[in-house]
Amino acid sequence: MPAPRFPGGSLQDTLGRPMRDLRISVTDRCNFRCIYCMPREVFDAGHEFLPHSAILSFEEIARLARIFVGLGVKKIRLTGGEPLVRKQLHRLVAMLAELPVEITLTTNGSLLARQARSLKEAGLHRVTVSLDSLDEATFRAMNDADFPVAKVIEGIEVAALEGLGPVKINMVVKRGLNDRDILPMAEYWRGKGHSFSYVLRFIEYMDVGSTNGWRMDEVVPSAELIKRISDVWPLEPVDPNYAGEVAERWRYLDGAGEIGVISSVTQAFCASCNRMRLSTEGSLYTCLFAQSGHDLKSLIRAGASDTELRNEIAAVWQARSDRYSEIRTSQTASLKKVEMSYIGG
Repeated sequence: MPAPRFPGGSLQDTLGRPMRDLRISVTDRCNFRCIYCMPREVFDAGHEFLPHSAILSFEEIARLARIFVGLGVKKIRLTGGEPLVRKQLHRLVAMLAELPVEITLTTNGSLLARQARSLKEAGLHRVTVSLDSLDEATFRAMNDADFPVAKVIEGIEVAALEGLGPVKINMVVKRGLNDRDILPMAEYWRGKGHSFSYVLRFIEYMDVGSTNGWRMDEVVPSAELIKRISDVWPLEPVDPNYAGEVAERWRYLDGAGEIGVISSVTQAFCASCNRMRLSTEGSLYTCLFAQSGHDLKSLIRAGASDTELRNEIAAVWQARSDRYSEIRTSQTASLKKVEMSYIGG
């Protein structure tokens, strides 16, 4: 049955939420095997990743991005897997830079130092880098790829120097594994760089996908984390930069910059979620915790017009009712969900 025609105007879902952010996964591959995202026992040498013919081309991505912008999207974030393992990614950035939209990228930082300049020159605005510990043993244990933390820090610093800032540094905190590194991370990035070129953000450990063995008792609530830091370096809350911002902002009273906390588990922000996700092979997902997507690639490759694609995208968003983090229980956590490496964070 064809999607109903979208008449134009403000695009909202069933809960009145607008679509403003589009997250595009450009590859399902990654050179890390982070234990909370792509555990090696699942994503091992025998794991079958998507063949190149199955993933969207840069031209297909750019075409869809243009349609999304016409529907109200203001920001595009490139994700993976690890997006920088996709060859010639700067070409896609240059295509997207022709659109009136902010372009950002999330990366593990391992390949960032060598690509930061070409990405900036192509039109990338900012990067977000995952960094879960400064302790060498802990970091290597979490990325499970024997990759040194110094190389990630180098990538962060190069990105800042190339103007891809403020660089956001994301730390997923898992109790009993890296929560002892909260204060060392805060201390290292406090006031670092010219004009506070870096913003450290702490993310509650989430039940993404179906393979990370998530348990509630391994979550460090953001309120506890803020208290730990504020007991050493006093903090005060800051107003959000924009409606729907996922990170709650806090600044140091001594002027040494700010941090953010993303509290998807203990302080769900579903009510303001404005994100659509486009998977590596061209399926739409309306929630990070979704169980299934909506195939766009088949429509594209069958010759669908821009209007037909626009109507399909609008219909998917208008039918959206997701609020997983608000209804999370131990039972929902065990449900089979799409892996984060397939649709990005």
